[in-house]
Amino acid sequence: MVIAFKKGDATAFHSAVQEYIDEERRRNHPVVARDIERILRNGHSFSLTPLVAHEPGLPHDVPRDKERGTPLVELREDERPLEELVLREETQETIGRIVLENRRVELLLSHGLRPAGRVLFCGPPGCGKTVVAGALAKALYYPLALVRFDAVVSSYLGDTAANLRKVFDFARSRPLVLFFDEFDAIGKRRTDEDDHGELKRVVNSFLQMLDGFRGESLIIAATNHEQILDPALWRRFDEIVQFPRPDAAQIELLLARSLRQVGVSPSVNLREQATKLVGLSFADVERIALDAIKLYVIEGAKEIDRRMFDESVARQQQRVALTGADSVRPRKSKQSAKKARRASPRRR
Repeated sequence: MVIAFKKGDATAFHSAVQEYIDEERRRNHPVVARDIERILRNGHSFSLTPLVAHEPGLPHDVPRDKERGTPLVELREDERPLEELVLREETQETIGRIVLENRRVELLLSHGLRPAGRVLFCGPPGCGKTVVAGALAKALYYPLALVRFDAVVSSYLGDTAANLRKVFDFARSRPLVLFFDEFDAIGKRRTDEDDHGELKRVVNSFLQMLDGFRGESLIIAATNHEQILDPALWRRFDEIVQFPRPDAAQIELLLARSLRQVGVSPSVNLREQATKLVGLSFADVERIALDAIKLYVIEGAKEIDRRMFDESVARQQQRVALTGADSVRPRKSKQSAKKARRASPRRR
């Protein structure tokens, strides 16, 4: 029934409701069955609009930029469940509490309380902010609406604030997880001397919209650079969640989960390897595991051996060095250091 409603399939929705009515009659609940049937057959006519985009188009009411017509949000679903994510214990507890509060909204409201509806995620790139936002949406059975800052931020005076208003109106019209990734793009300090007055107006508008938002949606903002956020933003959030780089235990667990579908040679001591990878992000570690799995598949090997793993580590270390990423460089083993030197172009 819920799937049919989300897809906007009126025929399937009515069929599912009718099955529910029949089931209530079989359970000897005639009053419930009769009430639902009366609502279904005698209520006001309505049409269902798909809540989540399915190819090739988006819902007709998705907010768009006035000048360019580009969508201001990207809708996603079927993200990874929270149970599969590797997070530090404190982060897991905070996220779990956010889910619980938003599942028990009516109970909280009956006591004059509101659930955590405005959350700030802080931490370096690749440490789980976007993934957790998607997992939160999945846990709440909401779609994830990713705000597209390339479309929201306009060169026309005043249009950025107008686009933000459209995004908030969209979140007010239905329950969803509204995710502002790289939030510092609009949340910078209003005292920044390098910025013109338009940015200050945008920050002020965002503060007003955030303060005035009254809807079922969960609003999440994420930043890699919390130190440049306007101080007035911090107190607007109900929860502030830190996403640090993984420690050795988390890296070991992430490697074990990522490689569980393939055989791993005893020569690859995951605990030992994890201590050498401290300083990398979760995304870096997952990329190492994926690269090793690709070698395993291409070579038709029976298991991932030490050579495959070391080559994957060396490639990722080189990638971190070339991109100038925020990750702290991990400690290199002798084998991986040799691999990295082979992979790097020689200086002339």
